[in-house]
Amino acid sequence: MDPHLGEIAKEVSPGAHAVPVLDGAGRHRTGGALQVPANISLLHLPPYAPEELSPVENLWASLRSNKLANRVFDAHDAILDACRDAWTWLMHQPERIAALASRPWARVND
Repeated sequence: MDPHLGEIAKEVSPGAHAVPVLDGAGRHRTGGALQVPANISLLHLPPYAPEELSPVENLWASLRSNKLANRVFDAHDAILDACRDAWTWLMHQPERIAALASRPWARVND
């Protein structure tokens, strides 16, 4: 998680602050070992929060419906290849990611 937070921190505009929304996964908990950059605050969803509250769930749903739906895979490597291709497809569409993961209540006031 530390490298991921470091990458997010590099993309935050000077003077701005990022607030990633996280579910209760163990790797998302600080537990004293996680190094959270100064320009990031972690927002942990409460236990049993609806999945719709987590912005990343919209990304997974989009991948499942657009690239990974209704498929049968012959082998483990085929699954990995399909997932890698789907992720690459999504990563080349930053506007789609922003639209899927944005929340109206989290917008910056201009």
